[in-house]
Amino acid sequence: MLVLIRHGETTANAAGLLLGRHDVELTSRGRVQAEALAPHVASASLLLSSPLRRALDTADGLGLGLPARVDERWVELDYGTYDGVPVTSVPAATWRAWRADLTYRPGGGETLAELGARVRRACEELFGVSAASDDGGVAGDLCGAARDRDVVVVTHTSPIKAAVAWAIGVGDVATWRMHLSTGSITRIDWASGAPLLRCFNVVP
Repeated sequence: MLVLIRHGETTANAAGLLLGRHDVELTSRGRVQAEALAPHVASASLLLSSPLRRALDTADGLGLGLPARVDERWVELDYGTYDGVPVTSVPAATWRAWRADLTYRPGGGETLAELGARVRRACEELFGVSAASDDGGVAGDLCGAARDRDVVVVTHTSPIKAAVAWAIGVGDVATWRMHLSTGSITRIDWASGAPLLRCFNVVP
C-alpha cells in the first residue's frame, strides 16, 4: 500500500500563500496534525519524504522510528516567481492559462506535465511497474516495495494529486478538480494488475 501524507500546516499555508519550493516550517497546529496521523500509519515499514523541511518535520512527527529517506520526485511543484505570493494576488489570466495548458510554466517554474511525469515514475517504481530511478529517486532496492507492505510518503498537494490521477487512469488536468487538506492521508493499493485508490484526503 502506498500511503501518501500531505504535510501539516505551515506558516505560509496559514497566511494563504502559494507554497512551492520555499522551505518554511510547520505551525504549532501543523505539528499537532503530524502527531494525530501517527496511529493511522503505524503499520509502515518504509518512510519516504520530500526534501523540504515541512515534509521532513511531519515525517519526524509521525514517530514511526524509521529513517525518512528523501526522494526528490515527491517535492512540491516549483511555482517560480509566484512562490510565496498570496493566492489571491495571482492574476486571473494566469490561472486561466494554467488550467488550460498542462505545459504552462508558472513564473518560470515547473509545468504540471513535468510534475506528473516524475510522480508517475515514483509510483511505478514503488509498485514494481518500472525500476527506473535516474531522476533523483531512491535506489532500486525499493522497486515493488508498496506491493506487499505499507510505504508512507510525506509530500505535498500537487504530487499527491498527480499520484491519484495516475491511480485512477486520468490525465493531469483532473488535478484541478481535487482538494487536499493539510495533515491528510491518501491510500493507493494494487489489485488485479492495476493501482486502486482506497481513500483520498482523509483527515484523522
